[in-house]
Amino acid sequence: MTADPTPPPPADAVPVAPLPPSPAPPAPTAAPAGLRRRTVGLLALAQVLSGVAAGSVVSVGSLIAVELSGSDAWAGSVTTAATLGAALSALWLARLALARGRRASLSAGLALASVGAVVVVVAAVVQVFALLLVGAALMGVGSAVNLQARFAATDLSTAGTRARDLSLVVWTSTVGAVTGPNLVRLGEPTSRLTGLPELAAVFVFSAVGMVAAMLVLWVGLRPDPLLTARALGGGAAGPRPHVPLRAALATLGRYPRAVAALVGILVAHAVMVAVMSMTPVHMAGHGASIELVGLTVSLHIAGMYALSPVMGALADRLGATAVLVGGLAVLVVASVVSGVGGGSHGAVTVGLVLLGVGWSAANVAGSAVMAGAIPGDERVTVQGVSDALMSLAGAGGGALAGVALAQVGYGGLTAVAGGLAVAGAVAVVAVARRARG
Repeated sequence: MTADPTPPPPADAVPVAPLPPSPAPPAPTAAPAGLRRRTVGLLALAQVLSGVAAGSVVSVGSLIAVELSGSDAWAGSVTTAATLGAALSALWLARLALARGRRASLSAGLALASVGAVVVVVAAVVQVFALLLVGAALMGVGSAVNLQARFAATDLSTAGTRARDLSLVVWTSTVGAVTGPNLVRLGEPTSRLTGLPELAAVFVFSAVGMVAAMLVLWVGLRPDPLLTARALGGGAAGPRPHVPLRAALATLGRYPRAVAALVGILVAHAVMVAVMSMTPVHMAGHGASIELVGLTVSLHIAGMYALSPVMGALADRLGATAVLVGGLAVLVVASVVSGVGGGSHGAVTVGLVLLGVGWSAANVAGSAVMAGAIPGDERVTVQGVSDALMSLAGAGGGALAGVALAQVGYGGLTAVAGGLAVAGAVAVVAVARRARG
């Protein structure tokens, strides 16, 4: 018989009880409905206040750019600078959110945007075009905050409320965004009161709106929705290391539904920015007053945001991909209406409203897919990548639109935009089918 190689325990050994099994991680817990509603309400209020600045950049920024540069070819430069600022700050905001929560991230972005509004005013006073672009880029950080806010609204959502919560925050942007362009009417009395140039005086209201939105979030957004969601999901609410860009792109590639949504969002945003940013210059060249330009941009922005809850409901009922493709189809129609009726202010206004509606459908549906397709903390960084690429697409659209307006006119610009929307719809359908396969 072979001897047992294991030696017997010493006579004075103390028996040790076996270790209990490691406890399973706690199951995710749904956030209280009251906390979710309060968070959405605070984000919505901040969107109302900061939307004033976004509308001012669209309606007045291009006019200041032409005045300081002396050429229509630079009309899209302010929009381009703002969208580049949004693109460059989107990942930084996402990483700050991962480390410190949405409250710190959104508040810091709005603080920088308020500084940008002041810089725009200074640029107009001293007549320095380059300084105008710096101010616009800083104001673009505010646009990145607005984009991140729609995702922040889903941090505490359930699958059944995600699209609705997201669309409600987008929808409340209507109030501020529609008000912003019409503040041009207050430019003259504000100019008389302050001694500032009339167009620059509009940005005083932009700075005030940004500061007010920052205070709403910094004071009110407690507890932080992202940190709360992380804790309810069974994880610690402490800082998270940032995710490298390459890793975030690799994560995105593992979710084909998110890729299809991102394609649609990028195309829709590029088309919308290209046509929208050149329309004030086109209308002014055809004799439109600055009040009519402001009204047209207001109606366009109303189209972008006012129907957001409807788009969210349609995405839940019909499917987000169908609504995304439908939005791109509306952008095609908008381009045709604007281009064919370019000499008519009424036709251009109708086209610009349709442009806003198409963007709304594509943005809400695509964002809902992005929010639901990727789990955990990976979602936050990928959302930052999505917002950065979205802003870059807008920057490219705005930059090329100015050149196109100078070379082929408004009709040629809208024709190119419509063709891009068609190509985008085809690409979304192809990627979505591959994802289902």
